[in-house]
Amino acid sequence: MIFCLGNSSFAQETYKITYHYFRDGAMIKQDPIVVFATQGKSFVTRESQVSGQPRYPLEVSSYDYTKDLVYRISYLSDSKMISTVDSNTLKKYQYEDEGQGKEILKHKTKKAVTSVNSNKIELLYTNDLKINAAPNDLGQTLGLVLEYRRNGNSGLVAASIEKLKSWTKDLPQINESNLLDELSYRDVLWKSKFIQIPIFQDAQICFQPGIKSDSILRFAEGTVIMKKVKVPSVENGAQAFIQLVEKSNGDAYDRTGSVFLISEDQKTTFLDGMKNGMETLPAYVDSAGTKYPGMVRTDGFSPVLELMRFFTPFGVSHFNDRLKLKGKTWQDSVIYRQDVSEFLSVMAGKEIYIGTYIGNYDKGGHKVSLELTIHPGGSNYADGMKILPLFNTTNVMEMGGQTYPTMFAFEKGLELKFNVPNDIKGAKLRYITTGHGGWGNGDEFVPKPNRIFLDGTLKTQFTPWRLDCGSYRLYNPVSGNFDDGLSSSDLSRSNWCPGTITNPVFIELGDLAAGEHTIRIQIPQGPKEGESSSFWNVSGALVYQ
Repeated sequence: MIFCLGNSSFAQETYKITYHYFRDGAMIKQDPIVVFATQGKSFVTRESQVSGQPRYPLEVSSYDYTKDLVYRISYLSDSKMISTVDSNTLKKYQYEDEGQGKEILKHKTKKAVTSVNSNKIELLYTNDLKINAAPNDLGQTLGLVLEYRRNGNSGLVAASIEKLKSWTKDLPQINESNLLDELSYRDVLWKSKFIQIPIFQDAQICFQPGIKSDSILRFAEGTVIMKKVKVPSVENGAQAFIQLVEKSNGDAYDRTGSVFLISEDQKTTFLDGMKNGMETLPAYVDSAGTKYPGMVRTDGFSPVLELMRFFTPFGVSHFNDRLKLKGKTWQDSVIYRQDVSEFLSVMAGKEIYIGTYIGNYDKGGHKVSLELTIHPGGSNYADGMKILPLFNTTNVMEMGGQTYPTMFAFEKGLELKFNVPNDIKGAKLRYITTGHGGWGNGDEFVPKPNRIFLDGTLKTQFTPWRLDCGSYRLYNPVSGNFDDGLSSSDLSRSNWCPGTITNPVFIELGDLAAGEHTIRIQIPQGPKEGESSSFWNVSGALVYQ
């Protein structure tokens, strides 16, 4: 949208300078920078705006050299504009003179150098036209910058200088009464660049038998919360991120957590079991006859899709004042953030149920905030990816009828059949695995190989193990401290640490013909120790193009 200043004209010479981008010696296709400049002021915009085809959001800048002010203006749409003023930019850069530069557009130049965030910036500028201007903030006080070069191999160079009869009319008007403070302006501009879908805000996940749903659906005595959200349609190649902020609200222990999506690709869903009783869902039966409802795909039922597996630390925030140590400043919360772009095919353009589980036995439990963000373009691994839920042994309905997954105590492990309707090229298994239970000899603390078989053929074998748990000590204020100087949160574990995410691995399965296939997960689960059993939480989904 074009905003008009009116028929203002000036006696001073006025110029239009167009800059093109380059990298490694070659020009690259990118919306050119256009600068209008006269004595005492300049205006930096884009060719797309000048031609009446702006791409939103679009930020432009107006420089007032007489007052050392920079006005930032952002078009968020064709009907919404925000602006702010910055009084520091024109004063904050220091330049080193490096003598003469090369000739550009028949103008002799001088060379100046500065550093920005450890990047070397070289500027070639001229004073021939008696104006100040540049394609960005750098070099605005030197003269007319004709080339901006970053780290020697990329930047902007003036492609043309056009003399105008007068200052252009079609530039936005600065309304001083509508200026935002700079932090608010930056926040609004940043958030306009992507889609934000808030799900929970300081929601409690706890153990309170009889707890009722409010604006949030609550299940399993309060240890599971869920909400229905609408996800807009997005362009191909978009990236999706899930972000969870967690703090203790009374629970002092490290707990398994999961952010999950209700799969609705079959007639019966996991939500049906949550509402009607888990015993109403198809159950996996192990070699000892133990039933595990809602954990594996069957003809007519799909388990939940696990977006993110996370682990709470020992009492972050709520217990920060319980242990004071020199040199230790406990964190106030944990932020877990993960790319989940592979799930866009089952989220975009739909209303979906997203839930969060934290296994705990505390009335206060935990507080969580959860949001989904979607960003345009750029996915380098999930563009066009489809996903099919296969299994999830994490007993998110622990307090509602799902038992701990101990089927790996038997040689068969976990085995299920699934169908693919069409031939698939380059299928992968999105696999998350963590070992739990026992004490010193339990699978939480003993490395165990995971073997994945497809149609009887071993596809991969690896031992999931985390050695970096000590990096997260400041999230764990009430972690148990031992006589050897270690804390419980320091100890290496079977693919998880208190206060971190367990990332999925993508296992190559190869081409799959249409029809039935069998997948088997085999883990040498340790034996029961007294009242404590080892078990494995594994989730798997088929991903393919």
